[in-house]
Amino acid sequence: MFKEFIKIWKKQDLSIQMLEKYLKTLETDYEMYKEAVRCLRQCDDTDLKIDIYKIDKIINKSEREIRKNVLTHLLMFDKSEIPAGLTLTSIVIDIERIGDYTKNIADMAMLHPKKLSAGKYEDTLISIEKRIDDFFKITLEAFPTSDIKMARKVVLGYRDVSKDCTVTTISLIKGEGDFSVSDAVTLGLYLRFLKRVGAHLFNICTSIVNPFHRIGFSEKKNNQI
Repeated sequence: MFKEFIKIWKKQDLSIQMLEKYLKTLETDYEMYKEAVRCLRQCDDTDLKIDIYKIDKIINKSEREIRKNVLTHLLMFDKSEIPAGLTLTSIVIDIERIGDYTKNIADMAMLHPKKLSAGKYEDTLISIEKRIDDFFKITLEAFPTSDIKMARKVVLGYRDVSKDCTVTTISLIKGEGDFSVSDAVTLGLYLRFLKRVGAHLFNICTSIVNPFHRIGFSEKKNNQI
């Protein structure tokens, strides 16, 4: 779907401006995410190197501006561009939500000043974190060129990330592992936020490989709608 947007709007200066703004906002999300994770997982203090809360407000403002630009563009040009405009709106919501979940991780880092250890789940958590980090890099590469092959890596890889987050969370709920109440709650929430960040990157990549009505879902197989 996103490839069709590029084809339709590439002659419009506005489309290039919006693409650049989308990409910049997603890059900012990634920088925020890396810093929030670093503070939670590697530090014994609450010293964030960037002002995540201020940047999140900038992202929210950018989202409103992009929505306004999309609406203005659709009112002025051909109705055939409506699906592309809806796709853009969907993507910007995902980008904004990634910022929100990143802020949630930063909030936890502020409340949990000692670096968070996952105990018996450490290897699993490190693997999840690495895959989410890779999802950011892949999405940033696939997004501006609508690279279906690259985007498909996230679409296919998210299922295992989601499963690993869910299985580990269930184990925590069952009381498995030797954790303090603080560590158990923080780890459970952290897994939830990681899963949601991954889900929104998945959504963005499905907009590249799927038509509009299947954004947020895996690629269509035979006999699927």
